[in-house]
Amino acid sequence: MYKLSVRERFAAEHFLIGGDWGQENYPHFHNYQVEVQLKGPTLDRHGYLVDIVDVKNQLESLMEYFQNKMLNELPEFEGLNPSLEHFARIFCQSLSNRIESQNLSAVIVKMWEDENTWASYRQER
Repeated sequence: MYKLSVRERFAAEHFLIGGDWGQENYPHFHNYQVEVQLKGPTLDRHGYLVDIVDVKNQLESLMEYFQNKMLNELPEFEGLNPSLEHFARIFCQSLSNRIESQNLSAVIVKMWEDENTWASYRQER
């Protein structure tokens, strides 16, 4: 099994709903770090799992969509608490839909909201 990973950073804002989480109930920013792991059993005729330039472009485009936005106001989070777990899933599914490759068997997003706290989501393909 081959595995390729790309890591980037961006900032977004949110506040938690549905419970009493103190300061987390008020709007605040996180400097998110996102790591994308791509897995697959075979390489293409050039010896690549995926086109890394395309992956980086798709990742950059997706990060720009979320950059400096209030997550609570985005349609992807409608009816959801904008938790780190939901954000990892939404980001992973969105990115997986953007990457075209016959060689991928899974896309995994690991997302940190600070240096010690992360959540991940795996999308099978």
